[in-house]
Amino acid sequence: MAAGQTNPQDVFINCRFDPEWTDNFEALAFAVIGCGFRVRCARELDDATGTRIDKLYRIIGESRYGIHDLSCVDPDPVNNLPRFNMPLELGFFLAAKQYGGTHQKEKRCLILESEPYRYQIFVSDLNGMDINPHQNDARTMVRRVRDFLFTASRRKTIPTGPNLVNSYDAFVNSRLQLLADAGLDADELLFADYEKLAIEWIKADASLGSHVQH
Repeated sequence: MAAGQTNPQDVFINCRFDPEWTDNFEALAFAVIGCGFRVRCARELDDATGTRIDKLYRIIGESRYGIHDLSCVDPDPVNNLPRFNMPLELGFFLAAKQYGGTHQKEKRCLILESEPYRYQIFVSDLNGMDINPHQNDARTMVRRVRDFLFTASRRKTIPTGPNLVNSYDAFVNSRLQLLADAGLDADELLFADYEKLAIEWIKADASLGSHVQH
């Protein structure tokens, strides 16, 4: 890919990664994979070369689409401070679209929050933008991601919302068995392992087609 270009397969997921939110992150990732796109996120930043922020710049620059969840606004119980990574990374994405070259202006993003209109209190500069509430419901997140990618990309291969949600439900119900069959520990699951399981599941689901990306 030439410098400055965005990859139409890449979807940057910007959300919290703590254990309490794992199910929701995995729902977002499943939806992206199920729609035939590739997940890009901070979870791929395990190598020790370069700084984290430079790696984020690269991932954001390469991603045509972005999914940004801003629902983590409660103070940390230890430090009594909110976490600002998610709004910061959304700012990087919007700045790349605004000030980048021709290809960067092709970027499209979905902004999620748990409650409607709450964002007007803690990030009022987003007033006037479409913010999609999800009430911390993973199935709603799957549907929001599917509808966004279908609208933004216009791809005819993207599955219907009900089919994708039904496949996600079946995957969640089978998750423990899938992990056991693969010899994986649920408490130490790497994103790469989860991604592999989701890809294999989706490729085998005839209702979703066989267009998943590696």
